[in-house]
Amino acid sequence: MGSFSIWHWLVVLLIVVLVFGTKKLKNIGSDLGAAVKGFKDGMKTGSESEPSATATAQVGQDKAAEKTTIDVDAKTKS
Repeated sequence: MGSFSIWHWLVVLLIVVLVFGTKKLKNIGSDLGAAVKGFKDGMKTGSESEPSATATAQVGQDKAAEKTTIDVDAKTKS
């Protein structure tokens, strides 16, 4: 009772195919594969111990941009 036989799984698979159709199941599978690949790539780039040169350059540009920012008060015409 605790485990299902191969026939139970085949019936479940048949019902799933009838409900969703093969084209939709194919799209779901490819979307899932792309998500897993993106996750792996993100984990690979996220685990770098040293920041890259481009990230350091971007931080430097952000600080330079903050120094040149001018705050202006808007005045309304009366």
